[in-house]
Amino acid sequence: MTEIQTLAQALGLSLGWRDLMGTAFTLSEERLAQIAGALGYEAADAAAIRRSLARVAAEAQALPKLITAEAGQPQPLPARLVGRRKTAEITGEDGQSQRLALQDGALPALDRPGYYTLSLGQDAVTLAVAPPRFTGFDHFGPGRFWGPSVQIPALRGARASAFGDFGALAETVGLFAARGADAVMINPVHALFPGWGQGFSPYSPSSRTFFNAAMGDPALLGLPPLPERAGGGLIDWPGAMPQRQADLRAVFAGLSPELHQRIAADNAAEGPALVRHALFDALDCRFRAQGAEGWQAWPAAFHDPEGAAAQAFARENAEDVAFHLFTQWLARQSLGAVQARARGAGMKIGLLADLAVGVHTGGSDSWAMRGALLQGLTIGAPPDPLGPLGQNWQLTSFSPQGLRQTGFAPFIAMLRAALSRAGGLRIDHAFGLARLWIVPEGLESREGAYLAYPFDDLMRLCALESHRAGALIVAEDLGTKPFGFSEAIAARGMPGMRVLWFERAADHGFIGPQDYPADTVAMTGTHDTATVAGWWSGRDLDWADRLGRLPPGASRADEDSRRAWDRGLLWSTFGMPDPRPAPEDTAPVVEAALRHIGRTGSRLALAPLEDILALPEQPNLPGTITEHPNWRRRLDAPLVDLLEDPATAQRIAVLDQTRKAGG
Repeated sequence: MTEIQTLAQALGLSLGWRDLMGTAFTLSEERLAQIAGALGYEAADAAAIRRSLARVAAEAQALPKLITAEAGQPQPLPARLVGRRKTAEITGEDGQSQRLALQDGALPALDRPGYYTLSLGQDAVTLAVAPPRFTGFDHFGPGRFWGPSVQIPALRGARASAFGDFGALAETVGLFAARGADAVMINPVHALFPGWGQGFSPYSPSSRTFFNAAMGDPALLGLPPLPERAGGGLIDWPGAMPQRQADLRAVFAGLSPELHQRIAADNAAEGPALVRHALFDALDCRFRAQGAEGWQAWPAAFHDPEGAAAQAFARENAEDVAFHLFTQWLARQSLGAVQARARGAGMKIGLLADLAVGVHTGGSDSWAMRGALLQGLTIGAPPDPLGPLGQNWQLTSFSPQGLRQTGFAPFIAMLRAALSRAGGLRIDHAFGLARLWIVPEGLESREGAYLAYPFDDLMRLCALESHRAGALIVAEDLGTKPFGFSEAIAARGMPGMRVLWFERAADHGFIGPQDYPADTVAMTGTHDTATVAGWWSGRDLDWADRLGRLPPGASRADEDSRRAWDRGLLWSTFGMPDPRPAPEDTAPVVEAALRHIGRTGSRLALAPLEDILALPEQPNLPGTITEHPNWRRRLDAPLVDLLEDPATAQRIAVLDQTRKAGG
């Protein structure tokens, strides 16, 4: 093995990879050196590589900032930490300390999960003791649960608005709680760029620690409601976002001194990170108006959040920063009000939030946590038969080195923010806990490599935060799984997802409801898949044909023939007594699909609102930007009216009854 390969492996880089067909690919030494350099380890020549190897060795000997452990299991400690010591002191979050005898350099088993300060002489590290398993479905009661998954901007509430917000979501949870639902899964509500109507994908946030300020609803908190605004069938984000920003500024201008004081007190508990985010939003609004998109395009003096220029701006524009602190407070408190309403209405779980896999490279997290995030690298997916060129999501995420150097603090803060106002959390592309496909800036996705992450540490921290919040954490585990991933999450009781379209048997037929494991979430589809009505009618094939996205070498006639065969397989799996409906007769198929997931053994069944309403169009078409109206579709009428439709009411009743019937 060459020195650059040795360095690459030490950094967690794969030397090669296999695609879904099993074809092996080996990375060139040039590419390994380029990625190592982007990770911050020089590798331009032999001398540089040797210096980086020495640095890696030194880092391995350094005192860790955080150690994870398993409750009920002895925890070996690094020899450099223990030395010749025979005892250690631990202090819990309650301030209580105890001295423990070390046995062969290991800490004796601790039964109580939590965070501790571990002290050995002058050295102290954080010890995170995780429970053996995640908080499971039993925490929420016996039986099987169900609910819709919704795209919040698509909702229409009682008041006219340009897009759905937390006010419309509050109405939605009330409507579904009254119909027997125990959960509502929502799209990510991370912070986007304020007032900007271009970057509106919820999966490309500015920050995953803070909230989308445009979603806040003053009326939920007893403040004057926002003005009613007209909205069409497709959301006009470029017009709607600046208008919402102006409406929120008007609310801010009318706040009483007493409410200003309350907001300041509430925000103080969020710590200095919130102030940095508000400062970023104020700066972004200033420089974006001048054509600068992303902090890298700002004047260099503002690249450092703690620098003189940024701090002077904060002082000179204190009112502007205070406005963005207000919008964060409003969004945070509004979402909390929705979760409280869901639980108060009888939902066992309430909101199931969504954690995006990464953040915008020019956003708030990238600006404020530069040392903890990948720089000069973006994340995506390698080539596969469905995406021969691979995928580059143009996002960044934490780096393994950054996580360790910060004691995983930003990761923990991100989890806590997501769980603070929800009963559960779906982790998008949960494989990222084990590895991410990273691509050097400016290169195509196929030029990337897999980067390993501290999987055991991240899983323990997720389990601990799940335990502390009393919340579910669900793994979005669709696609090519890292080796051992399924076994690891199953051992800890972390539910995975089972989506109808991907649950196939060895003969390519669809599996029966009895074959869905209990510790899973069953779904008729996701925001990225065809709706049931769209699949049955071939609407997804219409889009693929129109956009030139049919499989290589396949004609539309080929795909229609394949779909006709699959329709027969699906209808057979449903076990319906009636003849198979025609492609244009989608209503009975949607009802059968809901009955199917309702009958599964999965403890939680979710149906996209599009399926509950039997809509043919999906919210997002992966791999498109402007070719398809992604994240722009709106319901045709207020949800309360749509749910009163007899056919829709029947579909909901079928799902509710099959869940409660136990099979």
